[in-house]
Amino acid sequence: MIKSLPIETLLQPELSPVAAAAVRTLLYFDIFHHPLKGEEIHHYLHNTPAQLPQTIESLNTLLHEGIIKRKGDYFLVGNDLTIVERRKKGEEESAKAMKVAQKYSKIIAGFPFVRAVFISGSLSKGYMDKDSDIDYFIITELGRLWLARTLLAFFKKTFLLNSRKNFCINYFVAKDNLEIPDRNIFTATELVSVIPAFSYDEYKNFLENNTWSGHFLPNSSRKNVEHCIMPSSGFLKILFEKIFSGRMGELIDTFCFKLTLKFWEKKFSHFDKNDFDHRLRSRKNVSKHHPLGYQFKVLKAFEERLLKFELQYGIKLS
Repeated sequence: MIKSLPIETLLQPELSPVAAAAVRTLLYFDIFHHPLKGEEIHHYLHNTPAQLPQTIESLNTLLHEGIIKRKGDYFLVGNDLTIVERRKKGEEESAKAMKVAQKYSKIIAGFPFVRAVFISGSLSKGYMDKDSDIDYFIITELGRLWLARTLLAFFKKTFLLNSRKNFCINYFVAKDNLEIPDRNIFTATELVSVIPAFSYDEYKNFLENNTWSGHFLPNSSRKNVEHCIMPSSGFLKILFEKIFSGRMGELIDTFCFKLTLKFWEKKFSHFDKNDFDHRLRSRKNVSKHHPLGYQFKVLKAFEERLLKFELQYGIKLS
């Protein structure tokens, strides 16, 4: 009977650190069937500081050894080259969707106590299809997060018939709580991808409060201001904030917080306390609404892809 060898014996560290990081990056985005250009691989290069020429050289080595594939400007793992055409079509749709996102970002920015709006999700990575929503990450004034969130939710349900397609408002933080606590490759990727749509200064402040993402993605760089809108502070926003800046506003904000939390606890009573906190983190200064646990599904799929690749090629990636 042949004894199976431990995986550490079977795997050999044959790739350079930059090449191994490039493969990890491609495997991560393969979860979303999303091939990457060379500059994008460098931007999202996992855990490994490098210069762009080093990344490109490593990609050429991986191509020569048949470990990755290339079609046009796009690199990928696996043999399904159709995802390149899917990506190109998604890029075309994202250009249209960005105009819609800017329109709704301007609407969101006009609501009381909203201090910044970022575009997140698939659109922040230059992709959109018929199944994609436009996601927004919103920063609010201190002590008024739940009032702002409730007003925006009311707008969505009343005027948009509760449609998520162009108005998915699933993450809010207050100005005193900009540091994201979930530190992993999924969160880091989402964080460095966000596109500032309103308040570039708050965007810079947000990144400065989350420098930990550089551990996971050390080559990522700040987005520019090209998609930032400059809405004027409307009379109604100024008036509303003045009226609700005092004690009454604090009481209403607390009421909205408790009412929403009670509703979520009842609706998602099947989650244990830890699971609920990860998926629906609810504090006075944060509202995270990710009930499907997409983050955990992605991280699990990534681990499975890494292991499968290591076994297939006999190459250690970690």
